Amino acid sequence: MSAQKAITGARIFDGLLWHDGQSLLLDGGTVTGILPESDLPAGTETTAAQGQLLVPGFIDLQVNGGGGVMLNDRQDVDAIRTICAAHAQFGTTALLPTLITDTFGVRARTIEGGRQAKAEAVPGFLGLHLEGPHLSVARKGAHDPALIRPMEQADLDAMLACAGAFDAMMVTVAPENTTAAQVKALAEAGIIVSLGHTDAGYRTVVDYAAAGARTVTHLFNAMSPLGHREPGVVGGALDTGSLHAGIIADGFHVDPVSMGVALRAKTGPGRIFIVTDAMSTIGSDQTSFLLNGREIFRKDGRLTLADGTLAGADIDMLSSLRFAHEKLNLPLDEAIRMASAYPADAVGIAARKGRLMPGLDADFVVLTEGLDMVSTWIGGKPVFKA
Repeated sequence: MSAQKAITGARIFDGLLWHDGQSLLLDGGTVTGILPESDLPAGTETTAAQGQLLVPGFIDLQVNGGGGVMLNDRQDVDAIRTICAAHAQFGTTALLPTLITDTFGVRARTIEGGRQAKAEAVPGFLGLHLEGPHLSVARKGAHDPALIRPMEQADLDAMLACAGAFDAMMVTVAPENTTAAQVKALAEAGIIVSLGHTDAGYRTVVDYAAAGARTVTHLFNAMSPLGHREPGVVGGALDTGSLHAGIIADGFHVDPVSMGVALRAKTGPGRIFIVTDAMSTIGSDQTSFLLNGREIFRKDGRLTLADGTLAGADIDMLSSLRFAHEKLNLPLDEAIRMASAYPADAVGIAARKGRLMPGLDADFVVLTEGLDMVSTWIGGKPVFKA
């Protein structure tokens, strides 16, 4: 019996072009081509998707929790599995579980949990994102200032020991508590260094990008703004072509006007991509939860501390894509790229994920024409059906 499968009848977006009247051909967990149904090899198992959209799976590089679980609370493989499954309901086929600033011990357990998730091939697990603790207290956001500290040699060694352990690994740091030499060492080990939660100036951003920093964490939020005399981190992110930047597309973290200005201003080849910065509320009915002992409240699409400080986001990738398409008036294909191709480019996995080209992973989402969920597929297997 043939191991080949095909999804037929859908309008297919491969990351570059739309294909009408074609079928997506899979062999195991890999895309082998897009071709007319009449040209499918004999014995191919087919799944009909008439009148639906088939697009590359979403890649989320900043996910603090989901399914009622926060990575800061539980770092075991089952917690990671729960987070990945919660986000698969909304089209995310690859993600970086993200640890918000915490203790050395919690970080060590997170790394061990990540290694186990990699060993068990947890569907959707891409690697880890360590957001802190080497940030700026001045731009701490919801991070606990008592846990923020400079990067020491032991911290650097712990992260360097992860080199090659995951498909992707990201660390968010601030120049205030991290040296350019440390950034260079991390980058040379293949770890994606992201600048965030920092009050640094434009020139510092340029220097740290030259040292190897590759992305900027949640553009506009928890960073020095674009000023008329000091361009700040925002100006550095937009003006430095080597930098990619994540952005939270929920309408609360960044005004749609500012998002549109940033998209038009960004110097390439680096791109702006969507992140959710999602907390445990996604895929759950939680109305509140704890972060480092502080209660976070969920109301009207926002997550805040008691003082009103935004604390992560209550949004999934599909809702973010809809926001980018409908509120920013982006063409649908560009909104999809912001959720799939561009994050893949940002962390260097475009040879495997982010597009539906021959030889790439068969990670995709089937949607209605109205952008409602139908199913999520990872490695050629359905992991969620609406």
